[in-house]
Amino acid sequence: MADRHPKRPFTGRHDHQAPHKKPRHQSHSTSPFALPAHSVPQVILASDLPVAPEIDEKYSTTVFTHQSVASKDPKSGGTNSYDRLEFLGDAYLEVIASELIFDRFSTLPAGRMSQVRESLIKNETLSRLTEAYGWDKKMKNSQQLHRESAQAWVKIKGDVFEAYVAAVVLSHQNGLQIAKAWLQTLWASALDSVAAQVSAPSHSKQELAMRIAGKGVKINYVDEKPPIVHKGQGVETYFVGVYLDGWGWDNQFLGSGKGLSRSAAGQEAAAAAIKNKPLIDEIMAKRATVLTERKNEQIGASLDS
Repeated sequence: MADRHPKRPFTGRHDHQAPHKKPRHQSHSTSPFALPAHSVPQVILASDLPVAPEIDEKYSTTVFTHQSVASKDPKSGGTNSYDRLEFLGDAYLEVIASELIFDRFSTLPAGRMSQVRESLIKNETLSRLTEAYGWDKKMKNSQQLHRESAQAWVKIKGDVFEAYVAAVVLSHQNGLQIAKAWLQTLWASALDSVAAQVSAPSHSKQELAMRIAGKGVKINYVDEKPPIVHKGQGVETYFVGVYLDGWGWDNQFLGSGKGLSRSAAGQEAAAAAIKNKPLIDEIMAKRATVLTERKNEQIGASLDS
């Protein structure tokens, strides 16, 4: 259990080794977020790193201590390495990445979601992040560890990042939420780049209209906030919401979407609305009732005449 009131935080803005778990797949791409060529194009690490959350002082040495260094300390019995933290951080990273991908990509098949997740949490990605934060230089005996094979050194740096994530979670009462918010910001440009290729079907708007449109009914697509400009990439991310006026609903929110064009964001919003099955089913049922009543009224009117 983490201390509720840490003694003195460590910000970790600018030292660690590999445990005995099965290594993740390691590709030869130079991009930290590269995906398989048949899946989606490679995405790039954000140039401006978010500040890493603070961790409790009691973890500030452990997260950068490799087992080979800790084992030389007779007092610790080898328990002062990052191995245990890395074990926990590995699990947290997988869960957080899975949640972010699941929530972001409503139409992405499970197999593709696994590929995107692997691109975010594989050793090469985490190793690059450790370097970006300068944590590889904080590792005890880092020069000797650097003499390991290239693959081993990549894994060691990846394990450091996993250990730091665990330390963040354990250092705060709401540590999991803090870690998730940090990682979401850290991975934002990566997920945006994936979204550019993993868009909703181009007929989502048409499908939604077929389900709930009708005479006097309006389906409105509106900008939810100004687009975000990705500096140096020449692209913008748009945010669109879809709302219903009709069938007894007034400005009823149906779903949101984001995309690299307003049209793509609208398609994402429509796809999200279609997946809001309880609400859409309720609207469709009301629509059917109203249409039936209208038809009966027309039949009655024709008989009266």
